[in-house]
Amino acid sequence: MPDQPEEPQFRDFGLPDALLRALDDVGYETPTPIQTQAIPQLMQGLDLLGHAPTGTGKTAAFALPLLSRINLEQRQVQLMVLAPTRELAIQVAEALQKYSTHLPGFHVVPIYGGQEYGGQIRQLRRGVHAVVGTPGRVMDHMRRGTLRLDSLAALVLDEADEMLRMGFIDDVEWILTQVPDQKQMALFSATMPREIQRIARQYLRNPQSISIATRASTADNIRQRYWSVKQTHKLDALTRILEVEVFEAMLIFVRTRIQTTDLAERLTARGFTAAALNGDMQQKLREQKINDLTRGSLDILIATDVAARGLDVSRISHVINYDIPNDTEAYIHRIGRTGRAGRPGDAILFVAPREQRMLAAIERATGQKIERLELPTTEMVNNKRIADFKQSITDTLANSELDYMRDILSQYQREHDVPSLDIAAALATLSMGAKSLLVPAAPTPKGAFEDGGRPSRDTGKDRNEARPSRKKPQKKAGKPPAEDMEQFRIEVGRHHDVQPGNIVGAIANEAGLDSEHIGHIEIHEDHSLIELPVGMPKPIFKDLKKVWVCGRQLNITRVKTNLATTSDGGADKRAAKPRDKGRAKAGKEKGRRRTPAVKSDR
Repeated sequence: MPDQPEEPQFRDFGLPDALLRALDDVGYETPTPIQTQAIPQLMQGLDLLGHAPTGTGKTAAFALPLLSRINLEQRQVQLMVLAPTRELAIQVAEALQKYSTHLPGFHVVPIYGGQEYGGQIRQLRRGVHAVVGTPGRVMDHMRRGTLRLDSLAALVLDEADEMLRMGFIDDVEWILTQVPDQKQMALFSATMPREIQRIARQYLRNPQSISIATRASTADNIRQRYWSVKQTHKLDALTRILEVEVFEAMLIFVRTRIQTTDLAERLTARGFTAAALNGDMQQKLREQKINDLTRGSLDILIATDVAARGLDVSRISHVINYDIPNDTEAYIHRIGRTGRAGRPGDAILFVAPREQRMLAAIERATGQKIERLELPTTEMVNNKRIADFKQSITDTLANSELDYMRDILSQYQREHDVPSLDIAAALATLSMGAKSLLVPAAPTPKGAFEDGGRPSRDTGKDRNEARPSRKKPQKKAGKPPAEDMEQFRIEVGRHHDVQPGNIVGAIANEAGLDSEHIGHIEIHEDHSLIELPVGMPKPIFKDLKKVWVCGRQLNITRVKTNLATTSDGGADKRAAKPRDKGRAKAGKEKGRRRTPAVKSDR
């Protein structure tokens, strides 16, 4: 039987050592299929047309070869990536920053709507090598003269079909007509509609075509769940899950080697038997940790993708993706470590607000809906702790010789005339040490728009496919909203074939709201009314005005009630101070001098 060809490695592509070191830092070792096909083509300076969905690793596929051609001494924009949404723009910018860790002086800036111009302009003026932006904001900066692209060497259109669907293609074509002709281009799209094919023919020069299809499958005996959580809250969420979930052995995946040791130390400090497994460890020590997990002297391993390759331990009942994987194939490999030999398994995925797109990509690739995890409440954790404590008493009574301790306690009781139950309570408290048996009650959550920021969403679907609100639309027009809700008018209605799901999806995507926080919807002939939580921040209000649904701009306004209300996202006019009115007037004058916004600034 002939030898199987070796898998290609990143070092085979001729990437600079600085980039290979960065890949080593983040634990990347074997390239994905799209990276294997795209990197060599882009390294040669060829244009590329990539048919590839989200979750295949395409960011690294274009970022690595194009970063290798950056002239660090030239502090001008040489690489630009256009993305359909601010979330994707931020993710791509973060990826470029991560891969360029060992490129001294490299600077990248994301530019997108919903963020004030001042900070973006200051960064652009300082000089940057790469820009990642949404079409509306990129076009705005180009018109203002704050984004100059005279030295642009490479341009990437990421998720081009999404830009087409969201109405950005005219903006993209305007940008393409303004940039230098002599540049390298790469276009990536999950689907290839006629308009995208036209753009590829018109603007790409003899492009090399590659196509990647995701064919992933997961075992039916693995239960898959996800939890939306911010980075700062991950450890607390993980601790609650560990306390309540019944598991035999657990494998927790993180991105970096440093994280494996850090998380293992934190879990050990919280009373769990956990250890790290990473590529920096000697082979003998890695084998020892795996043997400990197999024998049951260790319950939790925290590992990177590379370190866990080939790991086959039947005890593993749970796999937790503490850090979301970089591509869908990695997710399949990770959760495949549980549910072995027909045994049931559990897979839990932590998803940060910016990672909702990857969650949707995983669901599409696996063809399965991942259910939302109900995080254990404080009461559930405390009940579990009490039950475990009682069980420890039962086990001690059954398995220990207690005669000697009975004599000592009987003597203490006679000497101090203390009830035996009080002595037992004192000993129980003594055994707990500084650790409390119960966790404190969780603080009462704030409103949906906490601190004026963008709450995380719990849906991975795009705006027009989001599920409709579970609340029924009002049947009677003019019904006053609930105390914590206020009513808004949007300029899209039945005449434009709008459905509740279209509206909910757009609002949820732009405002970052869970659909459960979106109230009643009344769809009229030429407009609709919708209830949203009180306290919408001004930046979100302004962004919603420019959102498009069913070919119509929402142009959202507040519906006046018995109280004085405004239509500009501000406070009650009656409560406005004179200086506030002056600012509002100045803002209007300033708005007249600005270049009109196009479609959406995301």
